[in-house]
Amino acid sequence: MQQIILLDREREHLLPIVFTRSIGDIRIGILTIREKWEKYTNAAINLKTAEYLQNKYTLPQTTEETLWIDARILPNKDLVNEILKLEINQILIYDNNFIAVRSKNYSENIINSQIQNNINCKIYNEDIKFIKRTWDIFSLNGEEIIKDFELLTRNRQSENIPNFVYAKRRDNIFIEKGVKLSPCSLDAEGGSIYLGKNSEIMDFATIKGPVALGEHSQIKAGAKIYSNTTIGPHCKIAGELNNVIFQAYSNKAHEGFIGNAYIGEWCNIGADSNNSNLKNTYEKIKMWNYAINSFEDTGLQFAGLIMGDHTKLGINTMLNTGTVIGCSCNIFGAGFPRTFIPSFRWGGASGLQIYDFNKAILTATNMMYRRDKVLSNVDIEILKWIFDKETF
Repeated sequence: MQQIILLDREREHLLPIVFTRSIGDIRIGILTIREKWEKYTNAAINLKTAEYLQNKYTLPQTTEETLWIDARILPNKDLVNEILKLEINQILIYDNNFIAVRSKNYSENIINSQIQNNINCKIYNEDIKFIKRTWDIFSLNGEEIIKDFELLTRNRQSENIPNFVYAKRRDNIFIEKGVKLSPCSLDAEGGSIYLGKNSEIMDFATIKGPVALGEHSQIKAGAKIYSNTTIGPHCKIAGELNNVIFQAYSNKAHEGFIGNAYIGEWCNIGADSNNSNLKNTYEKIKMWNYAINSFEDTGLQFAGLIMGDHTKLGINTMLNTGTVIGCSCNIFGAGFPRTFIPSFRWGGASGLQIYDFNKAILTATNMMYRRDKVLSNVDIEILKWIFDKETF
């Protein structure tokens, strides 16, 4: 059995998304990055992350045969085959970037020295998709849905589509067991539609692929779900979405538009809340990058919202183009809040104050209790680390 470890590298560029998880647990497409590697390699995948997060993840004893892989890489069959063929202490590189190494230990300094001096390096020349910035997640989501769809459904039979459902390109729609469908529209002409186990689509919802709906998630009546959207497990969604990823266990249960966005876990978006994803001037959009402590040009004309775990939006919240909100925030009130809001903030356009840590933990505990989940001591320690870092 192969021992494979996905290694968090340059993770600060992916905050606030990875404040509470390893890069390998980011959902993009249908699956998380770790789940993709597990499917391609048929092996258990372990995660090496920041020290304050590592208690969340088991890390086994390594051997000379251990494969260390950059967790930001989105796998494909050809790349996986090349990685599995690596010899001991051999490095796979792409465009002078580290991809993977087979060795007992991982040392950034040793790896960089080997690459700079071209010692025992193997070059990979085919195209590789990286998640280098937060906005790469929604930008690459559509093609990852299509890749994951093929990975999950190959040689499998979909459940039947009821006659009362309008379905376009039925061969490009896959329905898992337990899915509940009311009269709705499933248009897979532009890309695959995947409906996870025990998910539900209510009356008169419109779905235009590529779209993925996770296990036990619900799309409510009249919702409009446009291309390149992933709704992770245990979410409730209404209103209009376009090119959005909901990681899991988050709700947007009422009207309002969210576009070109990533929403973490345990978030709630209040009724009639909206985000802008396009400037009136049609200029390229800047978004906050924690790694450089500044706004960075995304090069994108469409970029909406990045929201960390446990953040809540009150009813009728308006968010400007390219907004980044950290973890455990409570944002509400009239007007546009600032386009970067650090973690553990309470307020809106009229001003922000630090969110009392104990109150934030109580809110998280109450929300999780409704889903029969428990906020563990490890999770609380992680949130306290974030609180201390973001409220210095």
